[in-house]
This record gives sequence, structure tokens and C-alpha cells, in this order.
Amino acid sequence: MAKYSIIVAVYNRPDELRELLESLALQTYRDIEVVIVEDGSTLSSKDVCAAMAGRLDVKYFTKDNSGPGPSRNYGCRRASGDYFLFIDSDCTVPSHYMATIDEAVRAHGYDAFGGPDREDASFTPTQKAISYAMTAFLTTGGIRGGKRRVGGSFHPRSFNMGISRDVFNETDGFARMRFGEDVEFSIRMIEHGYNVGLIPDAWVYHKRRTDFWKFFKQVHNSGIARINITLRHPQTLKPTHFFPAVFTAYILIALGTTIIEPMGWVGFLPLGMYLLALLVDASVRYRSLMLGARCVVASLVQLTAYGLGFMRGIIWRIILNKPEQGAFEATLYK
Repeated sequence: MAKYSIIVAVYNRPDELRELLESLALQTYRDIEVVIVEDGSTLSSKDVCAAMAGRLDVKYFTKDNSGPGPSRNYGCRRASGDYFLFIDSDCTVPSHYMATIDEAVRAHGYDAFGGPDREDASFTPTQKAISYAMTAFLTTGGIRGGKRRVGGSFHPRSFNMGISRDVFNETDGFARMRFGEDVEFSIRMIEHGYNVGLIPDAWVYHKRRTDFWKFFKQVHNSGIARINITLRHPQTLKPTHFFPAVFTAYILIALGTTIIEPMGWVGFLPLGMYLLALLVDASVRYRSLMLGARCVVASLVQLTAYGLGFMRGIIWRIILNKPEQGAFEATLYK
């Protein structure tokens, strides 16, 4: 029986899972087990898990596809630890990760906790650009903030989240939502009065998506999920949640004005200034104008994809009064 059970829901990502398990095998803190839940994959990770025998305590389970939330719950019910940690299969962790978590849990008595994500030097240019779009001050990373989420409380996300066994038993874990299940779970934990904290030094290296179309689909579903979450927890909707939708509407209006009016291009001046600021900021960060330009593209994809998803969620859930859904429902794994 281990103190910490690391639960990984995986779908068709054996190579990425191998990298994660390799990083977990290098932890300086060793009182851990790893529970892998293969969620209806056609590319099995069984051999990858078997290859870790002797280096890591790995338990491997398979089940029919249901999405990451129910699969994490499935893993919790088969884990032996006092605490459950959730890490996405497209992440790796530094060697101090578990030691940092254990020290913080003992010092602060956290019931639930989470950490940030970072990019690794080995990431592709597109992965670095996507990481920039998700974390930069000039994008929605500035809205979310480094230590607190919109609304004043830190909301752990499932790529790097931990909870006590008591929290799981008392809340039944993740809701059966297709998208946004981790944010919704964090909201419920906070509403229940649990001690939820950020552990800044317990970061993961998060690859996210490998191309802009996959990134678009991920973020678009997140925009829809924001409306689904709002209907479950109305008090959590804040003015800042509307920013990507307002940004997207501005672009559409400016495009329409440009087509109708000869001088309509003037409406794009604020956008041009914003994109220039992004280009300068990203180019300085990465010391590369080419990568800076890619970051501008990633930021535009992120803002417009979320904004369109947010609008779509309003139309589908609020105006048409339809049930919860995602636009790309086959893409359960972000």
C-alpha cells in the first residue's frame, strides 16, 4: 500500500505514456503506485507498463471507452493510496515532483492540490507556441493568473491535480461531463470547504497538442464547457470569461466592416497593435522571430476557438435549451 496513487487515464498514447512512466521512475520520493486506466484504446499500453516492472509499481487496467473523468474515477476505486494524483498521459514530471508534493501536503494539510505546467526544451516549435498561448500574460494566461483562477480561488486542473481519499469518497469524484470535468470538480471541492492549495514547485511538463487543428478542437470544447459549468454553478461565471468571445466578435465585425466600407480596415488597428505586442513578447521570450510569429498564430487560435465555443454553448444550452455536449465529442482526450 502506497501513500500516493498516481492515476493516469490513457487513450491511444503508449509512446507518451512511456515517457511519463520513465519520469515517474526517477522520483526521489518513492512511496507511490501508478494506476494506468486504458480507456478503450486501440493502441495498447500494456507492454509499456509491463516493461516498468522492477522500476515502478504499476497497476494496469482496461475498460470500455467513457472519457477521462469516469476513467479516473475507475482508477481511484482500484487504488490503494491515501491520496490520488491525476496526471495527463502527455505530461512528464521533474525528479523532485513527488517529494515537493509530499512536503507541501504535510506542511499545509491540503485536502486537494495542484501545480502549474511548463514547457520542456524538447518540445516542438508548435508545442512551445501552444504553451505560450495558454500561459502568457497577454493571452488568457494573464486572466487566469499564476496562483489564482478567475473568481479568487485556485482550481486544480486534471493534468496536475491531487485529492485525498476522503475527498473522493465524499464527492464521488469527477462528474460525467465530456469536457470541463476537472474545473467542475475543483468548484465542488471548494464549495464543500476543502483545503485546496497550489504547490508552485510541483510542475509538470505538459505537451498539450501537436498541431493547431487539434489545439483548436481542444479549446473550442473548453469554451462550450464553460457554459455547461455555468449552468451547474451559476455563481462561477465572471466578466473575464467573456473576453475570448468579445475578441472573436470584434474580429468578425471588423471583417464585415472591411468588406462593406473602403476604410473599414481601420477597425483592425487595435488588433494589429495587440498582435504586434504578442509578437514582441514571444520573440523576446524565445529569442526567435519565427517562433514568436508561431506564438501569435497559436494565440489567435486559442482566443477564437474558445470564443466560438463559448458562443456555441450559449446558443445550444441557453437559447435552444439542449443537453450538455461538446462539438468534438470523439476527442475526449485533450
